[in-house]
Amino acid sequence: MARLNRPPLRAASESTHFYRRRGATLILRWLLDQPGATWQQRWNASPAASSTGAQWNKLNASWVGYEAANANGILNTGLFALVCADVLRPSLHWQLSRTSTNLRAIITRHRDPEGFARLEELVGPEAWRSHLGILAKNVLVKLVIAKGGGLGDINVGDAIEYMEAHREQRATSGGQSLFYSWLKGMGHLPPDAPVSLRLLHRTSGQVSVEQLVDRYRPQSKPIRDLLVEYLKERQPTMDYTSLEDASRTLVRNFWLQIERIQPGIDTLRLPSEVVTAWKQVSRTKVTRRRLPDGTVHEEVSERANYGSLMIGVRALYLDLAHWAVEEPERWGPWVAPCPVSAADASTSKHEKRRKAKMDQRTRERLPALSTVVRVAKANWAEAREGLDALQAAPLGGQFTFRGRTYTRQKKDSSTPFRAYDESGRRVHLGLVEERAFWAWATIEFLQHTGVRIEEMLEASHHALIQYKLPTSGEVVPLLQVAPSKTDEERLLLVSPELADVLSTIIARVRDPRTGAIPMLPNYDVAEKVWNPPMPLLFQWTYGGQRTPVSRQLVRNGLNEVLERTGLTDSAGQPLDFAPHDFRRIFITDAIRSGLPPHIAQVLACHSDINTTMGYNAIYPADAIEAHRAFIARRRSLRPSEEYRTPTNEEWDAFLAHFEKRKLSLGTCARAFGTSCIHEHACVRCSLLRPEPSQRDRLIEIRDNLLDRIAEAQREGWLGEVEGLEISLAGAEEKLAQLDAALKPAVIDLGLPTFGQIVGRSSTH
Repeated sequence: MARLNRPPLRAASESTHFYRRRGATLILRWLLDQPGATWQQRWNASPAASSTGAQWNKLNASWVGYEAANANGILNTGLFALVCADVLRPSLHWQLSRTSTNLRAIITRHRDPEGFARLEELVGPEAWRSHLGILAKNVLVKLVIAKGGGLGDINVGDAIEYMEAHREQRATSGGQSLFYSWLKGMGHLPPDAPVSLRLLHRTSGQVSVEQLVDRYRPQSKPIRDLLVEYLKERQPTMDYTSLEDASRTLVRNFWLQIERIQPGIDTLRLPSEVVTAWKQVSRTKVTRRRLPDGTVHEEVSERANYGSLMIGVRALYLDLAHWAVEEPERWGPWVAPCPVSAADASTSKHEKRRKAKMDQRTRERLPALSTVVRVAKANWAEAREGLDALQAAPLGGQFTFRGRTYTRQKKDSSTPFRAYDESGRRVHLGLVEERAFWAWATIEFLQHTGVRIEEMLEASHHALIQYKLPTSGEVVPLLQVAPSKTDEERLLLVSPELADVLSTIIARVRDPRTGAIPMLPNYDVAEKVWNPPMPLLFQWTYGGQRTPVSRQLVRNGLNEVLERTGLTDSAGQPLDFAPHDFRRIFITDAIRSGLPPHIAQVLACHSDINTTMGYNAIYPADAIEAHRAFIARRRSLRPSEEYRTPTNEEWDAFLAHFEKRKLSLGTCARAFGTSCIHEHACVRCSLLRPEPSQRDRLIEIRDNLLDRIAEAQREGWLGEVEGLEISLAGAEEKLAQLDAALKPAVIDLGLPTFGQIVGRSSTH
């Protein structure tokens, strides 16, 4: 009580000071009757500690036994004094139901004035006085009251305890995690503290191999230990995502199914009936979906990754057999016949089906890309107009946006840029503009780079570099893409269109106070680790603090753009775009535009060119265009005089050539511009194409040649005989060609006849 008489706890007003002393005296006398050795222990044992602040306001007079007319106000004033003096520390749950402006002022000025002054200087006056800043200060005051000490004494556990209490109380204010960001910026938290309290419950982090296996609770301990050792052996050559997938394949999809089929089994030497049953079960998967009435509906469908599952199990058996040669004592006892054959592990059918589906998806979306880009830009421009109209309107005033009338909220709350439409529904135009901008930025960035979504979200200001061409000395901008699925970085040339997009993003995310892009850590959802702070390009302000752009924000923005396009797929359903579709379109369009596939492989960072070609959607017109390009290349190698426009005389000569090809026996097939090599002895020429209607004439010529040969032999004209025999051979060859053309072709398939099937041999 003596401390209440001294500054800073002594009130300036004598009446206020009197009521504080009176209320504090009543509360302390009441606590003397509660069990405990200290004032805090007695408070915790009292009914006030287990109540809420609202219940204290209603029941404090009955608890204390004070029946004055203004008992409630006097006791509240006394409790205020005891809390400021750090005599009593109400819990976070107790404080979340009430907030005192005077209490916040006293704590910030007198409990840790240096700490709060340094924090105000760090965050800046604008953030300090904003509504979100006031909420963050309220949280810090509550923590100082509940835990004692100053800002430097607040630890991560205290912050997590507050967030859990806030979640349990479902409080409507004060639950922002901005206070944690402020504490981390002050350096009061250890270096290994979580970078974001808001994301702490969403990020599990990496777990050990033992935890990956034990989460499925296999019954056989020997097999469990074997799978742990096997995964540890492979862990150095795998990323965390692959390791997690391997554990899921071997434990959940393989061994747990084996134990359900044959309980108590503890060997990899599986009976054939168990293998057959497991393969049958593995071909399908069961999807459970809860219906609105509370019932669970199960859908059985074909497992798309059946081949991948078989490959994982086959790899286990083959690896054990291979390792047993080098370490027989360790791996030898587990060697067993592999239950998965090479045919079972074949994924060719699935790959062809997936390739056809991907190609069809790309063919549908490539023509629609220009529409999506145009609508995304228009959507962002329209959202900017709405935000400008809201900011131009006074608080509580009306404005028009998209043909509708809105009313701006009357005060700048924790979420600014809010308005109400004509029906009274609250609309967050600031968030609408954010989604529209990042949807436009995502579409432009992905269509000009072809990177993966995780690579885009991890792009930083440091990734923009300059390169001087060694030949011309020209400086060109490059974008360095950090690897997401491989360990190889790659460089992409920044086109003028991409440069405009990057400059717009950089201008948006710069800190207006320093001009620099804030350094932010980013959580790798695949590897489940936090990346070191980087000046990320895709970042925005949410809840009063800078945070990386999430996939959910990108997805929501894309959905809004696609909804405005009104595009549909081949089935008449609304057309959807996934971020990975832009990657397929980028590779397809690059190869169709003439980029060599091996260069596209480097740009896409694929280890196998077949993967790149798998992304390339082949159109039927590609074969025609490729053939035309081949003809153009061949034409470039021939003399240019051959492709000039012919003169009238040359054209007449060309037409006369085809007129002269008509002969009595058929048609001459010699090329234009060539002379007759047989001096018009057509029956000898292999270029003669006889007509079937002239067969009788050929027979007459053959008979005439026979008569002339006989006459020459009688007269001894041996030189004449040799020439006539050549003509005779040509005539007979032409007759044979006609007979072969007129005779229907019969192919003997070697099928047995009916008599051969039913007939008996002489020995029966």
